[in-house]
Amino acid sequence: MKRVMLCCLLFCLQNIVYAQYNEIKKWAANGLLKTTALRQAHTGICIYEPATGKYWYSYQDDRYFTPASNTKIFTLYTGLRYLGDSLPAVRYLNTDSVLYVKGTGDPSFLHPDYSLQRVLELLQTSKRIAVVPTVNENKRFGPGWAWNDYADYYQSELNDWPMYGNVVHIRHHEDSSLMIPKLFGFSYKNDDTLKELLAERDERSNQFSLTFNSHDKSLQEAEVPFIVGTTQDLAKRLEDTLHRPVAVSDKTGRFTMLNGIPADSLFTPMMHRSDNFFAEQTLMMCAARLWDTISTNRMIDYMLRTYLSNLPDTPHWVDGSGLSRYNLFTPRDFVSVLTDMYKTYDHERLYSIFPTGGKGTLKNYYKGLSVHAKTGTLSGCVALSGYLITRKKKTLVFSVLVNNHNNSASNVRRAVESFLTQISEHY
Repeated sequence: MKRVMLCCLLFCLQNIVYAQYNEIKKWAANGLLKTTALRQAHTGICIYEPATGKYWYSYQDDRYFTPASNTKIFTLYTGLRYLGDSLPAVRYLNTDSVLYVKGTGDPSFLHPDYSLQRVLELLQTSKRIAVVPTVNENKRFGPGWAWNDYADYYQSELNDWPMYGNVVHIRHHEDSSLMIPKLFGFSYKNDDTLKELLAERDERSNQFSLTFNSHDKSLQEAEVPFIVGTTQDLAKRLEDTLHRPVAVSDKTGRFTMLNGIPADSLFTPMMHRSDNFFAEQTLMMCAARLWDTISTNRMIDYMLRTYLSNLPDTPHWVDGSGLSRYNLFTPRDFVSVLTDMYKTYDHERLYSIFPTGGKGTLKNYYKGLSVHAKTGTLSGCVALSGYLITRKKKTLVFSVLVNNHNNSASNVRRAVESFLTQISEHY
């Protein structure tokens, strides 16, 4: 009798799951996929419930997509696995007369977001200071990045020892203009036809210019990446900060790691404001901690051979931020890694790191819904992957990737929002 009752129960549950799948399929087929924004686009959807191990819905979830900033989910996963509680701030070797220091890729040094500056405290020494170049196999830009974005704030150059986020911070108020750091050439002029501040840099040099509308008396700010240059250039920037000579050395020996800011204080802004620079430097720091060698390629390959070896589909993963269109992932890849994160790490911690409905990059979307997800946007690409807690308190892991749309990104986001809201409110 018990076996018969169990079989009946299983049969009923299978019917419920089947009906649920068909209902969501209907909403997708007759709603989401038929909207003007998505009708001609390439779309992949995967929705999974980790508590039951059931896929609620899948549509082209084994197809490859350019995920834009959803790539940061894989970067976050790598950082969680290898960076521990705090970032590797710098490696140092103290001798009787010289403090030798090596960069580890930590982007927080002199960054305006961080008051804790343990490296700066270390450098307040009476000893001579010498910078030792870190083995860095990376280029200053990632593969497949747009070359003409060199002066845009979201594409800072990458190196082993960032300073100020590798950007100059420009402030203009009324008739005065200021650039920090004051290491580079800076000129400014007014153009009263401008609607907003125009901050630029020469393509091949650290010559900056600012054009402003003199009728605009408000405080205006801009960030423009500078060319990081060589280790000698780094030493000069340190000299400017410390107001003392800084040498360059090839010293070898047993260096000690100095830990810096809490890791989550980097992960959270990386995800909430989709900070490309923080994402790239995260993979670089992971490599530096493991091998004392900075190599994004090596770090990615290592992840794919270890923690990510059981992904449903092997991605083509090339950078940490998702700026590159060379990146190719499937929706079920994202669901797989998000599920592993959900099973491995504290849920509240994860939910605080991910943007939440009505906040961060989701500030205009999913208000009132329990959504914790990463957005992704490039021209023709919109992505959203993360966690959805429904009205009936069911936790779903989902990924919706849209490529090759010819509509506005906001229209695509609204269509996806309507679809996920329907699922959340119904279940």
